[in-house]
Amino acid sequence: MNVLAPARSKERPGPGPTPEVLIRALDLSVGRRIRGLVPGEYRAADRGGGFELAQVRPYEPGDDVRRMDWNVTARTTIPHVRVHVPERALTTWLVLDTSPSMTFGTADRRKADVAEGVAIAVGHLATQRGNRLGLVTFGGAADRRLPPAAGRRGLLAALVAARAADDATTASNGSVTPADALTFVNGVAPRGGLVVLVSDLRGPRDWQLPLAAAAARHHVLVVEIRDPREDVLPDVGDLTLVDGETGREVRVNTSSRGLRERFATAAAEERGSLETTLRRLGVGHVVLSTSGNWLLTLAARLRILGRAA
Repeated sequence: MNVLAPARSKERPGPGPTPEVLIRALDLSVGRRIRGLVPGEYRAADRGGGFELAQVRPYEPGDDVRRMDWNVTARTTIPHVRVHVPERALTTWLVLDTSPSMTFGTADRRKADVAEGVAIAVGHLATQRGNRLGLVTFGGAADRRLPPAAGRRGLLAALVAARAADDATTASNGSVTPADALTFVNGVAPRGGLVVLVSDLRGPRDWQLPLAAAAARHHVLVVEIRDPREDVLPDVGDLTLVDGETGREVRVNTSSRGLRERFATAAAEERGSLETTLRRLGVGHVVLSTSGNWLLTLAARLRILGRAA
């Protein structure tokens, strides 16, 4: 069975197959960040973090004394330190939203289905040729933290965690918030990696400070997933709206043109405010929809971001 082509059903339409040609398009798009980096093509931010010896040089104030080369020091009577070739693999952290609002979908699929597809694509790219993928989920019934792993193990971990969204209850959020998840990544991820946040970004924006902290240390990409009905209210008469995060219900009359216009205006303002916030934080931002081919949209947007990097 091809794990890049999840099974589809009437109850769970899923993101659809992920053709290898589009994965290659994604591979080219993200350039130096994820593009099948082989050992020797990517260097970590910290010189000296690896195992291969690069040189021995005289000690300078601030050098780590644990890297002293005592043989050379004794021979020359001048303190020397060993400098190693830095690690050359990229570590990617996938921060995945599995909260109840992700189960919403009125178009071709649910937001959770698109998030799963993005996780598969990122996992496929981020675990090639020695690169590693770590994963943190938040907002679900059973959130998890998986340490970075290389190869197929990392990809399958991403797939399992993404599909765990189906097991989440819709009554309330899990105890882990996006701010919690990002704070955890900031605490364990070495500088110079890639952080991919996949979410609908609903709820309080308490994630701004930890996202800014992540952007100061890593390349950060925010993949926002939206449904068309979150931007436009249909004219279908009396309608009960349910907040997927809190379970709160509101009864409205969608036949009111004024109500529909106010809804559309508020949605546009909310989206514009979010785009401004992410641009101010200096992170990449891609918006995917539950309608249409999400993977083509993702590939096109990443290609633009790659040229701008």
